[in-house]
Amino acid sequence: MPRILVISPNWIGDAVIAQPLLRLLKQRHPDWTIDVLAPTWVAPVWRAVAEVDAVLEAPFKHGKLQLGERWRFARQLRQQGYAEAYVLPNTLKFALIPWLAGIPRRIGYRGEMRYGLVNVMHRHPRGAKRPMLPFYAAMADAPTLHAPAAAALPRPRLSVPDEQAAQVLAQFDLSGDPLLVFAPGAEFGPAKRWPARHFAELAQIIRQAYPHVQIAMLGSPKDREACDEILAAEPWLHNLAGVTSLDQAIAIISQAAAVVSNDSGLMNIASALNRPIVAMYGPTDMHNTPPFAEVSQAVSLHLSCAPCHQRVCPLGHHDCMNKLEAEMVWQPLQAMLDGRRAGSAA
Repeated sequence: MPRILVISPNWIGDAVIAQPLLRLLKQRHPDWTIDVLAPTWVAPVWRAVAEVDAVLEAPFKHGKLQLGERWRFARQLRQQGYAEAYVLPNTLKFALIPWLAGIPRRIGYRGEMRYGLVNVMHRHPRGAKRPMLPFYAAMADAPTLHAPAAAALPRPRLSVPDEQAAQVLAQFDLSGDPLLVFAPGAEFGPAKRWPARHFAELAQIIRQAYPHVQIAMLGSPKDREACDEILAAEPWLHNLAGVTSLDQAIAIISQAAAVVSNDSGLMNIASALNRPIVAMYGPTDMHNTPPFAEVSQAVSLHLSCAPCHQRVCPLGHHDCMNKLEAEMVWQPLQAMLDGRRAGSAA
């Protein structure tokens, strides 16, 4: 039986958005085995993907060439007899692996010094930037400058067994009352972060409308400080930033009645778990990585200076997030929660 190796992106959100590529590959080759090579911090995403048979955790340091280590790892991959490799990162060092492993068909985009290493070469259309979903999904077919329309593609989907999710909720004392998730962090930089005071104000509004709701804040250890600031204003929240593993965070999100998030990896996870989600956009483009959940709302002020795609506001005022008030997020969130309550009553 032929085997496919997919080399994952290094970012959580990008890995989620790449999932439809695997669905397309599985549709074309239902009997083929699909394995994913991923960094340790991204591997939990792929463990929640139904099309993946095995997740191989990459033993490499981030940003390091480590040619000897890649050669030794490629020798191990050679024994698996992969027929195809899809190289999703655009770097030389990841294109080396399937070439060294002798995988005959190596698919990827043109990147740094990759000619020969990638022998089925996709290219970006000049003067246009593909949204991330069509960018990855296009690799399932022969190279073309005409990307598939996002609306015609399958949506990113992750899944968590109910039993596993229930165990995680019990572990963090989140069972029982309806659960909301806040994701106040963003790995890209501070410009993408909705201010902590706005999250705190939103939490206060939510509690007034829904006294029995629980709110769990999720994120990496880097997000702990921002979550502590929210917690200082609203001490009834659960601050789990830096406490949960990514596997656990995925399980918690899978049970959320709704999620409020910056444009981040956790936003993409919530979207792929098909949770109702309100996502705040400031310096990034909501059309490039929108939420794909059936019930979702992207919120932005659409300022003339946005999207700037900068890690820190180049104008110094950060108006795109500072002026995005809690009430603007509460309006779509309230509609989602009221809709859920009406559905439960019916």
